[in-house]
Amino acid sequence: MGGDPGISAFPEEDNIFCWKGTITGSKDTVFEGIEYKLSLSFPADYPFKPPKLKFETGCFHPNVDIRGNICLGILQDKWSSAYDVRIIQSLLGEPNTSSPLNTQAAALWENQEEYRKMVEKLYKPAA
Repeated sequence: MGGDPGISAFPEEDNIFCWKGTITGSKDTVFEGIEYKLSLSFPADYPFKPPKLKFETGCFHPNVDIRGNICLGILQDKWSSAYDVRIIQSLLGEPNTSSPLNTQAAALWENQEEYRKMVEKLYKPAA
C-alpha cells in the first residue's frame, strides 16, 4: 500500500486481515501535515465488503467519534469494490456534515480557520 504520499499501511504481524496504517492530511485542508494512526480490519470478502477503519490517534472530525470510530456511508452500505482505503484521506477534507457523529466538529466546519485551531489543540500524536 506504499507509494501514495501521506498514506502507508502494513499487515500486523502474520495476520493479513489486520493492518496498521498512517494517513497524513492532504495539502490545502485543515488537516494538512497532521499524521493520524489507523487500524484496519479487512473482511474475508474484501474488496466486495468494506474494511473496518478506526482512528487510533484522536481526530476532531464531523464523521469520527471520540473513540475513533468512523461513520461514513461509503464504509457501510455505499461501499463499492472500486474504492480502497485511500478514500479516507480525501474524506478527511470533505466530511458529511449533514449526519455528524461529532456535532461540535460539524458546527465549526464552516469556519476553517477556527476549525484548524481546534484540530491542532486536540491533536495528540500517538506514541
